[in-house]
Amino acid sequence: MEDKVILSLYVAGATLRSERAIANIHRILSDFLTTNCEINIIDVLEDPGAAEQAKIMATPTLIREEPLPERRVIGDLSDTIAVLRALNIPGKNNKR
Repeated sequence: MEDKVILSLYVAGATLRSERAIANIHRILSDFLTTNCEINIIDVLEDPGAAEQAKIMATPTLIREEPLPERRVIGDLSDTIAVLRALNIPGKNNKR
């Protein structure tokens, strides 16, 4: 049985960089992910407490919360292979 992947994407408002990160993570998940996944998008301008609790220093930041260990990627997530490798997400075209 594969682990469920839980991701949180922290963005700052409706900026081009935030919108690009959101679009990129949805594309990556639909194109590559083969396991059950939950994604939470948190706007740090609307919920600064969540950003503080997660120790977000820059946006956009993507955090793989489950399965442990936690992993983070900062940026607009445009480098698909780097995102898959950094998060160690099992995918259709990604060798673990």
